Amino acid sequence: MPIDLAPLGDAHRLLLQVELQALQGSRFQPTGFPNLGPALYRGPGSDDLLLVESAQSMANRLEGVCWDEVADDWVKTLRGIPLVKVRDSAGRPMTNSVLDSHRLNSSYILDAQGQDGSNSPFVAIISERLSAIAPNGPVKIPELAKFVFCYCPNSLLHGVFFANRPHNERIGGGRLRLARVLSSFIEASGVRIAASGGVKIDRQDASGKTDGGSAETGYGNVPFPREEFTAESIIAYFNLDLAQLRGYGLGGAAVRFMVVFAFYKIRALMERGLRLRTACDLAPVGDGLIATAPAGYALPELAELEAEMPQLIEAVAAEGLFAEPRVTTVVYRKK
Repeated sequence: MPIDLAPLGDAHRLLLQVELQALQGSRFQPTGFPNLGPALYRGPGSDDLLLVESAQSMANRLEGVCWDEVADDWVKTLRGIPLVKVRDSAGRPMTNSVLDSHRLNSSYILDAQGQDGSNSPFVAIISERLSAIAPNGPVKIPELAKFVFCYCPNSLLHGVFFANRPHNERIGGGRLRLARVLSSFIEASGVRIAASGGVKIDRQDASGKTDGGSAETGYGNVPFPREEFTAESIIAYFNLDLAQLRGYGLGGAAVRFMVVFAFYKIRALMERGLRLRTACDLAPVGDGLIATAPAGYALPELAELEAEMPQLIEAVAAEGLFAEPRVTTVVYRKK
């Protein structure tokens, strides 16, 4: 039976949340930031809050559960969705528009070359299409969305920003930006620091001074502090912007595909992708995902999504909205 999306017909956004807990014990390690460390802050009610996983990292994790590293392809259920793959001059995989942090705006894609050393045909397509989408007047957002959807629907779902490129400053003037349709973060409240530490043992020379060595070069016993956290609650939040997605004018089949694609990512992450770090292995509490808007909407189970996704992929392809071939391959040569 097809997944029922009728309850979302008039909704501007689908807001979901799920309470999480440490899989073992009570301590967990949050994400950290350069020159900051853990992101600790006070909430409106003076609660001590902690960012466990940022929106950027959650986007990467939602993409990661869709990828088969061994096959260098989508997981079986998602195969047939367009993407751009980057290979080196020897034909070895380097990156792609799903795993690269800038997606279709990856430097490895935009600086790719053809077999003769000139710009790749795909780079020429990007230059031509984006220049038409962003003339001197307003940016044609629906046209930009259709172009991104054609070559990498994943980039449309998680957002892409075509910043000025040195080799083609006419493209967009830094204005070609599509915000995330699906965003997520994990936040903990009522947090307390769980301080601990350890020591790296050198069984040959505790001082580390043998042969002029030092701790900096890996010798000797090296004690270190460790900072983890406990929390009264840990909650993962998901926001699917349905109004933004509909506003692109992609058509009914494409919108349905994108919504179910987003559902698949969320369910797969909840079931397979919550080991965020060595010391941060989480699991849903109780019944799992709860819809807060529209309240009471029941997200389909992963098995239902896996059954429908292949049909939706081919339905969109039949409307001619996907690039053919579905995989666009470009070659990156080191400069």
